[in-house]
Amino acid sequence: MGLRMTDPQRALVVGVDYGTLSGRAVIVRVHDGAELAAGVHEYPHAVMDHVLTAGPASVTGVPVPLAPEWALQVPADYVDVLKIAVPAAIAQAVAEHGIDASDIIGIATDFTACTMVPTTTDGTPLCELDGFGDRPHAYVKLWKHHAAQGQADRINELAHSRGEKWISRYGGLISSEWEFAKGLQILEEDREVYDRIDHWVEAADWIVWQLGGAYVRNACTAGYKGIYQDGEYPSADFLGALNPDFASFVEDKVDHEIGQLGAVAGHLTAEAAAWTGLPEGIAVAVGNVDAHVTAPAANAVEPGQMTAIMGTSTCHVMNGEALHEVPGMCGVVDGGIVEGLWGYEAGQSGVGDIFGWFVNSSVPPAYVDAAAAAGKSVHQHLTDLASAQQIGEHGLVALDWHSGNRSVLVDHELSGIVVGQTLATKPEDTYRALLEATAFGTRTIVEAFNASGVPVTELVVAGGLLKNKLLMQIYADVTRLSLSTIASDQGPALGSAIHAAVAAGAYADVREAAKVMGKRTVAAYTPIEENAVRYDALFAEYTLLHDYFGRGANEVMHRLKGIRREVKTGTQA
Repeated sequence: MGLRMTDPQRALVVGVDYGTLSGRAVIVRVHDGAELAAGVHEYPHAVMDHVLTAGPASVTGVPVPLAPEWALQVPADYVDVLKIAVPAAIAQAVAEHGIDASDIIGIATDFTACTMVPTTTDGTPLCELDGFGDRPHAYVKLWKHHAAQGQADRINELAHSRGEKWISRYGGLISSEWEFAKGLQILEEDREVYDRIDHWVEAADWIVWQLGGAYVRNACTAGYKGIYQDGEYPSADFLGALNPDFASFVEDKVDHEIGQLGAVAGHLTAEAAAWTGLPEGIAVAVGNVDAHVTAPAANAVEPGQMTAIMGTSTCHVMNGEALHEVPGMCGVVDGGIVEGLWGYEAGQSGVGDIFGWFVNSSVPPAYVDAAAAAGKSVHQHLTDLASAQQIGEHGLVALDWHSGNRSVLVDHELSGIVVGQTLATKPEDTYRALLEATAFGTRTIVEAFNASGVPVTELVVAGGLLKNKLLMQIYADVTRLSLSTIASDQGPALGSAIHAAVAAGAYADVREAAKVMGKRTVAAYTPIEENAVRYDALFAEYTLLHDYFGRGANEVMHRLKGIRREVKTGTQA
């Protein structure tokens, strides 16, 4: 249909990407997708995963300890992104391109998921209420909050025993990261907080609520994280069987208007206009997930194109023409990425986090000093050393489960392992083995899709890790797929901007907008047959370990997690 406005050459939109540690805003030109400026704001409270440092603790200096597997955030940090990053992007666009803020016609946001905010009726987060600032359950539960694994296990067991039809839409397993497991955890661990919750809100929808003044649940997170399939949530009877007091969870705290992707959720309020410097009344698009908006940003929304958003974790999304059940997928939703196709999601809970952990915990000072002397990051120094190795030279194979396994096992009680280390093993050996392990994890996901009738023909990479050329070639060799790369450094923010353009009426739908505003470099990396053959042998060893530790033959990882939890909480016998 094309642009529908008075001066399409001047029209601009804003995309805001809420990541794990920061939020970034990008000003994008509607008629060609050009990114004119960006602003970034790091969350002051970052991720609270050991102690609660917000609320009264920020005044007294006495933090509240958190149990293992917790990950919390502060919702006010998200609002600060609107107050700081958006004006900074506008100021840069004015200075460098002479834009007029009055030409901005829409704003859209994306968020990590499943990230949940417990609120009152008017959207006030519970952690901001008197008497709740020192209650961990009153805060945002970040996507990587895995402390509800016990609740997730019970949901899965009950769903299978009752033959619930929706469980197959999620590869047979509901994750501890998702809405229902986290909600049940609150009920069973802090009843006062649970009773005070009026709305159990995805952060993706909460921030849109702050911008546009209306609460609309987006179809993406409702389907993938909220067990919303074929117009229904799990029944009250099912929920009551988990816990009698959980029976009304959907009716009391979850059920709400569903907004389709690219639709208008509201219009920018006067308060939000003052925060951002944007024109009051412009379109605010329905919220979305950081991974799912990235596919349009790479113009990779057709069946067969799997987009891997590689950062601290990796999320794999792709469209298919038909509904299939893929073991261990995170979900399949009709219109979950673009209208008219089935959107599939899978993922790896730890990727960049694993590399970061290794650098921060396992690299000798001599390597740090050598990197500094060469003017490189430690990551780059290790990558350069690893690049000089032959495939298999290090004699190692690792499992990439340091943050659990999302796909295909959906088990966050699993943990990482490196096999083959000797007294001759060097840091670059282990580092390369970890790089390869994440590629093996992606191949495991790709093979599950292929075997289930959802063929993967192109792997499209977005996210910060695509800058590592060694890692990209490893992925191409391991998966035996042509690997394309997104042309933007701000994929999710650009994807959100595309949705803003659709919501503002500039394009008929997301697929049309993606063809103009989204871009990728096709086949930036291609598999090298000699390398692929060598990796086939290592992947076979990875698969043996994967199945041995992940499919019940040896549950030592579960037992160790249990022992650790007992010691940390003081409940050991």
